[in-house]
Amino acid sequence: MTTTGRRRALETYREVIGLTGPLLPVVSFLGRLPTATIQFGSVLLVARTSGSLAAAGLTGGALALGQVACGPPMGRLADRHGQRTVVPAFSFVNALAIAALVAGALAGLPTPVLALVGAAAGASVPLIGPLGRTRLVALARRSGAPDTTVAAALSFESTLDEISFVLGPALVGLAAVLAHPAYALAAAAALVARCGSGFALHPTATASLPRPAAAAAVRPRIPRSVHALRAALAFQGAMFGACQAGITALTERLGQPDQAGLVYAAMGVKSAAAGLSMAAVPARVGLGTRRRTATAAAFALSLPLLWTDSLGACTSSSRLAAALACAIALTARPASYAVRAESDRHACVPGEKTNTSS
Repeated sequence: MTTTGRRRALETYREVIGLTGPLLPVVSFLGRLPTATIQFGSVLLVARTSGSLAAAGLTGGALALGQVACGPPMGRLADRHGQRTVVPAFSFVNALAIAALVAGALAGLPTPVLALVGAAAGASVPLIGPLGRTRLVALARRSGAPDTTVAAALSFESTLDEISFVLGPALVGLAAVLAHPAYALAAAAALVARCGSGFALHPTATASLPRPAAAAAVRPRIPRSVHALRAALAFQGAMFGACQAGITALTERLGQPDQAGLVYAAMGVKSAAAGLSMAAVPARVGLGTRRRTATAAAFALSLPLLWTDSLGACTSSSRLAAALACAIALTARPASYAVRAESDRHACVPGEKTNTSS
C-alpha cells in the first residue's frame, strides 16, 4: 500500500468512526466475539470431553446449521421490531444456550443431545455483525456520506468480523492450553449477554429503524444473481467448517490437540489486514481481476498443507493465514456490495430518500 493510499484509507476510516463514536465499535466487536468463540470452541469442548472428533464435528455442524436456518428470520424480526427489542432477547437466550452446551458436555450427555443444544446455541446468535453493518450504513446515509465512506464502513465492519475470528479461536486455544475449553465458552456466554444488550441499547440503534410503510410493503423479488452469491457463500462456509475439523484432526494427529485454537487464529491475521486494505484498493482493479488472482493464490498457497507435518510458523500457521487472506480478498468486495444493496432497502430513517448510486 502506497503512502498516499494509506493516508486516504486512514482519513476514510476516521470519517467512519465519526459516524458512530468510539464506543459503538468496541461494544459491537465484543458482542460479536462470542460467535467466533463458540463455533470453534464447541468443537474443542466436545472433543475434549467425549474424546470423539465425530461427536465434536456433529455438534459444531448442528450449531452452524442452527445459525444458518434462524439467521434470516432473526434479521427480519430486527427489521420489523427494531434492534433494541430483538437483540437483547436473542442475546439472553444465546447466553443460556451456550451455558447449557458447556454443562451438557461436562456432564457427558449423549451426542444427539449435545447436537440439539448446539443447534439452539446457533439459532439464537444475535447477529451483531450483520446488524452492525445495517446500522452503520443507515448512519452514513443519514449523514449524507459519499459512497467511498459507505464502502469503507462496510470494509471496517468486515474487518471487525475478521479480527473476532482471530481472537475468538485464540482465546479458546489459550483456555485449552492453560485449563479447559469450557472456560472460553463460559466467558462467551457472559460476554454475549452483556455486550449484546449494550449494542442494542446504544443510542445509534434507532438509526436502523425501518420506515412505517416499509413493514407492510411488498418485498421485491430477489434477483437470480443473488442465488449464485448464496451458493458461493455456502461453499465458503463449507471451507471454513472443513478448516475447523481439519485443524482439530491435524493437531490431534501431531500430538498437540490444545494448539488447534491458536493455529486457527493464525488463519485470520492476514485476513484482517486484507479487509482493512480494501479501502485503499483502486477502483480500476475490477472484481474479475480480484477473483481470478485470489482464487489462483488461495489454491497455490493451500497445496503445501497436504504435506504439513508440524505446527511451525513456516508450515501450518503461515500458509493457512495466507490462504485465508486470499479467500477473504476474493469475497470481501462482492459481499460488501451485496450487503450494501440489502442495507439500502431497510436502513433508511423516516423521510429519507435512499441513495443507491455507485
